[in-house]
Amino acid sequence: MIEMNRVSHQFSIGKKGKERIVPVLHDIDLRVEEGEIVAIVGRSGSGKSTLLNLLSGYIRPTSGTIRLADRNVTGLSEGDWSNFRLKHLGFMFQSFQLIPSMTAFENAELPLVLQGIGIAERRRRVMTLLEQVGVAEYAGHYPGELSGGQQQRVSVARALMLNPPIVLADEPTGSLDSDNERQLLNLIRRLNADLGITFVLITHDEQVAAIARRTIALKDGYLSNAPGKGAVSTDEIH
Repeated sequence: MIEMNRVSHQFSIGKKGKERIVPVLHDIDLRVEEGEIVAIVGRSGSGKSTLLNLLSGYIRPTSGTIRLADRNVTGLSEGDWSNFRLKHLGFMFQSFQLIPSMTAFENAELPLVLQGIGIAERRRRVMTLLEQVGVAEYAGHYPGELSGGQQQRVSVARALMLNPPIVLADEPTGSLDSDNERQLLNLIRRLNADLGITFVLITHDEQVAAIARRTIALKDGYLSNAPGKGAVSTDEIH
């Protein structure tokens, strides 16, 4: 489902002719199978955000190749990347990234609007997913009227609205208290087990990493495998 071959990335800092090259990632080899939950852990500055941005297509690798959902995406144009993201990738963020002026329903509905789906079908799909993630009763509420856990669940519904095979999660529990963190992790496990969604979790939280089949450590731009503590299971985290 995800394959990175000898991927490196570096930034140039400073004026042209006097720029300084800052290497961030070094010869990354990463393979994630369909239906896996993989956690990538590392300290701040280890390169986690750069890795996520490469997988999202927001930046391009300096060298190496990236394949997602059996397609070489390394050289895609901006327009092709945008279409690919919409159809194949879902995103979960620490800060939820909900639009304050839109209701929970409208936030979750946005990917369907961008795809040109009809009104009746949009309503059916949105309410079904909001029900699945446990916030259907808050469909008419604005983000500012929801708790952190409720906002994250709306963002999960939005991430899943187009049935993406891959979900990339950037510190998904970073803004949640322990109870809401537990609920979200149980939800991720259930979605993975029931729908076969592949999750890549970028985190420094051991509780988040514990639900993954594999934990991959990122340190100073280099990856190293570590034993996974979790397994695909619907057993709840207590």
